[in-house]
Amino acid sequence: MSDVIKATWRNYLLQLQLHPLRTKAVTAGVLIGCSDVIAQKISGIKKIQLRRLILMMLYGFAYSGPFGHFLHKLMDVIFRGKKDNQTVAKKVVLEQLTSSPWNNMLFMIYYGLVVEGRGWGLVKNKVRKDYPSVQLTAWKFWPIVGWINYQYMPIQFRVVFHSFVASCWAIFLNLKARSVAIKKA
Repeated sequence: MSDVIKATWRNYLLQLQLHPLRTKAVTAGVLIGCSDVIAQKISGIKKIQLRRLILMMLYGFAYSGPFGHFLHKLMDVIFRGKKDNQTVAKKVVLEQLTSSPWNNMLFMIYYGLVVEGRGWGLVKNKVRKDYPSVQLTAWKFWPIVGWINYQYMPIQFRVVFHSFVASCWAIFLNLKARSVAIKKA
């Protein structure tokens, strides 16, 4: 590993220790931004939609990073930092029954209202139509991520790990949506 990369990583770890909330918020914003740029390119968009990119990064910075920060702190308080298999399973179930449905619903509403600029009626209908399948799909994938996160990740890296996987997940969903659109065409 080059000296520049090592120094950057050491600085990142220091910032994570000194300013955990800010660092996780910035990390979530940057990762969702990278994910959106890749998603836009996969979708065939020739010129990056800057407004969309900024709004997606704002979501990561203002919501995803801070929410994850406080969620994982709360989980450690509720479960007293335990990491045995039974406790990890309880954490995953609690997360999947509470924050997962909330986060998916909130993201769909934010994306429709703010990013796409659609009216409430259209967004509400889209959420009503698509939310059940989105949530069911999430429950097939995210419990595994949750298990890895709670079992193996130190608390300071949980939001970073989750944000990274979420970025990959968003790219996958975009590819899937694109393949469905191509099949229909």
